[in-house]
Amino acid sequence: MRADGKRAKGLTAIEQAIPFIMPKRVDAQNYVTEYIDEEVIKAYIRDVHRERGIRLSRMAVVIAAYYMAALKHPYVNRFVVNSRVYDRNHFCVSFVMLKNRADGTPDETTIKVFMEPGDDVFSINRRINALISENSRPVHMNRTDKFAAFMFSLPFLPHLVMAVVRFLDRRGLLPRSIIDLSPFHTSMFITNLASINTTHIYHHIYEFGTTSVFLSMGKSIPNYLSGNLKDKLMPLSVVMDERICTGHDYALFNKTLRQFLAAPWLLEQRTAEKDAVSEDEEEAEAALL
Repeated sequence: MRADGKRAKGLTAIEQAIPFIMPKRVDAQNYVTEYIDEEVIKAYIRDVHRERGIRLSRMAVVIAAYYMAALKHPYVNRFVVNSRVYDRNHFCVSFVMLKNRADGTPDETTIKVFMEPGDDVFSINRRINALISENSRPVHMNRTDKFAAFMFSLPFLPHLVMAVVRFLDRRGLLPRSIIDLSPFHTSMFITNLASINTTHIYHHIYEFGTTSVFLSMGKSIPNYLSGNLKDKLMPLSVVMDERICTGHDYALFNKTLRQFLAAPWLLEQRTAEKDAVSEDEEEAEAALL
């Protein structure tokens, strides 16, 4: 038993063997790009702002869709440590944000957002905005920043601290306080490269920590299939650890993710209601055909 999860049960013999055959995440990375109809998402964001005065971000919509799809397919929230598969006991998302130092020079900090029972796209959006606002202050250093500053304050500390953390992590002894501090112990890492006008990339998943999926949002591209080049697609590049579940499981998850992004109004449902398939979800599935 780890502070952040417990050993996954019901695995087949091959599912238990694969992490020993591929002991590192770099061995087990698979890559895929999903192309999402951005016009649907932009229209939804406009409607929400016009009708309710709420400013939704594209990243909040994508994170909410990913989270709600993961509730239906919880195996994508697994992770592998020391060649053992674990079910994570929480759901969180990490991302890097740009900020300015007190002298005006650009800087980066990492934010980790924890999802809660009953969340919907609006509560997730509020939590993301609050964390961004808090961490945008030039003089502000979050707990991760302070820990990193301390660790690199003396020459010998980084190697010593990382050696101890890796040792404890591999043996399931890492305290939850350190796990919550680490952006690399997360359900999913996401980067919004469209915000800096950059195309999507296939970002590696870190060997350190428990990140099993890394999602990259790229800048919009023309939808050549629509016949109207003004219509845009949002590329989502995904790098995933194939050891946490089967390819069929990932395919079912991706299908559900596409359904939510094709009908983002479904993300307004409270997550406690996600167990049952609604008529709206059936409608969204039909829209994908």
